[in-house]
Amino acid sequence: MRVLGIESSCDETGVAVYDTEKGLLAHRLFSQIAMHAEYGGVVPELASRDHIRKTLPLIEEVLADTALTTKDIDAIAYTAGPGLAGALLVGAAIGRSLAWALDIPALAINHMEGHLLSPLLEEPAPEFPFVSLLVSGGHTLLVDVKGVGQYELLGESIDDAVGEAFDKTAKLLGMDYPGGPYLAAKAEQGIADRFVFPRPMTNRPGLDFSFSGLKTFAMNTWLDTEQTDQDKADIALAFQTAVVETLAIKCKRALKRTGHKRLVVAGGVSANKALRNKLDAMKGVEVFYPRQAFCSDNGAMIAFAGAMRHQAMKHQDVPSFTVRPRWPLNELSPP
Repeated sequence: MRVLGIESSCDETGVAVYDTEKGLLAHRLFSQIAMHAEYGGVVPELASRDHIRKTLPLIEEVLADTALTTKDIDAIAYTAGPGLAGALLVGAAIGRSLAWALDIPALAINHMEGHLLSPLLEEPAPEFPFVSLLVSGGHTLLVDVKGVGQYELLGESIDDAVGEAFDKTAKLLGMDYPGGPYLAAKAEQGIADRFVFPRPMTNRPGLDFSFSGLKTFAMNTWLDTEQTDQDKADIALAFQTAVVETLAIKCKRALKRTGHKRLVVAGGVSANKALRNKLDAMKGVEVFYPRQAFCSDNGAMIAFAGAMRHQAMKHQDVPSFTVRPRWPLNELSPP
């Protein structure tokens, strides 16, 4: 069975084809970063318009890469949320319309479930159950995963998501958009322990996160320096170290609470080298990640999630669709 996946939840247009026997056949991605950089962040209306321009050409490219036609596709999966409403509507409208025209099932996929399952595209793939740490620009979640659609939320950020905190801190330090990768690169030039930032909410029980205070701490520290390039590097390192250690502490707690021995990390921030090094150093735990190309938004994770759900579902398709800009993971049910 071949599933065409369409991702359009924010500022990246992703399309892929996944075959349940042969695996991932092809994927294509177009990033809007250059367009939004001028504004220092994502402009929703511009994002939606660019998805309209790019989605169909990317579908054609992926089909050409695989030497397939639309008649060879057995189902279409599209991101239905969470994300920007206008951007979601583009992918949903194209995916649902194409499926209706081809008389094949259309599957509305949760964006965060796509990220959560993306490490299963790798070899070796993690086995259920496991704890999942989802870290991106819009979400920071710890999830007990017993199977597809069997998700128990263990903890989440009560304010800024970790990726959002990276980007905002980078911006106040004068770095370009998107700031997270720039901050991580600058941190490599920093002097360890010159500044020590707090580890938020680690001095109390629980698995929730809070990162907005770290951003403020970074700003106040920056204002108290001469604002040299070395000051910037040292603050970037102190900020990143605090975030990474906070995430590691919470992951250890989640693993202890659930009794699981496997940790799956996904989302844009899962590409961070310091985070990977810290989590890989944990003893008695297997840690899994998606490949670097699939840490950010992509069509492959949507095609794969769609394939996993389609194999186990009986479909009663209707020629309509909806999107959910807010769609909590724990509202999903097993296929």
